[in-house]
Amino acid sequence: MGSAARHTPLCPAGHLPHKRGDWLGASARPVQRSEMAEAAWRTIKISGSRHILPNARRMRKAMTDAELKLWNELRAHRLMGLSFRRQMPIAGYIVDFACPIHRLIVEIDGSQHALAPKVAADEIKTQRLQADGWTVLRFWNDDILRDIDNVCSHIIRTIGTDLP
Repeated sequence: MGSAARHTPLCPAGHLPHKRGDWLGASARPVQRSEMAEAAWRTIKISGSRHILPNARRMRKAMTDAELKLWNELRAHRLMGLSFRRQMPIAGYIVDFACPIHRLIVEIDGSQHALAPKVAADEIKTQRLQADGWTVLRFWNDDILRDIDNVCSHIIRTIGTDLP
């Protein structure tokens, strides 16, 4: 390349591309896990089911439009420097997004979650996760696709004063 400056395209959020071509936030840097983060990881319980980890991996590859849109806001510490994981196994369930340090879970629900059997199953899942000390937020697909800024604001408000 010559001495002329090369134009670097930005993603819609204004982030620079990573050298491998994926979009990482401008504040993306190697982050070392604190003692608090290590303690959070140790308390995460994974079910003994031999199918849960392969299912989580499969679900990471087949994200819905709403999951992808929210993940693009959460990944690489983009949201207030918070570290989120996607399709994470916790207590025998696979949750959509989790912030282990703040013990926050974000679930994204499609229209099938409005049906009676699924409502009951979601309630049991939420109660189990809350019993383990997690805070569970649920958003409809439509909320994320139409108003992602408000969803992100709600996540930040929920974490509140725990932010560093």
